[in-house]
Amino acid sequence: MTTDEIIHQAWNQRFVLAGDGEQALLDYQLAGNTINFTNTFVPPELRGKGLAEKLVRHGLAWAREQHLTIHASCWYVKKFLD
Repeated sequence: MTTDEIIHQAWNQRFVLAGDGEQALLDYQLAGNTINFTNTFVPPELRGKGLAEKLVRHGLAWAREQHLTIHASCWYVKKFLD
């Protein structure tokens, strides 16, 4: 299983991490210079491996590099902003 490559699907406004034929997702909405992380999803088969954390840290780092104002309506992402 290769879970090192996070793919940014800008056209879908999401980050994707694939493994074992499944995909972990971090969805966002971009409005101007503000990003809102709306949802994190990891399929049951991939849970417990730290993939959600990896996705969130990657997404937040990307948003900071873009100098975006960061919001999170997703409870999981909020944990990384406090």
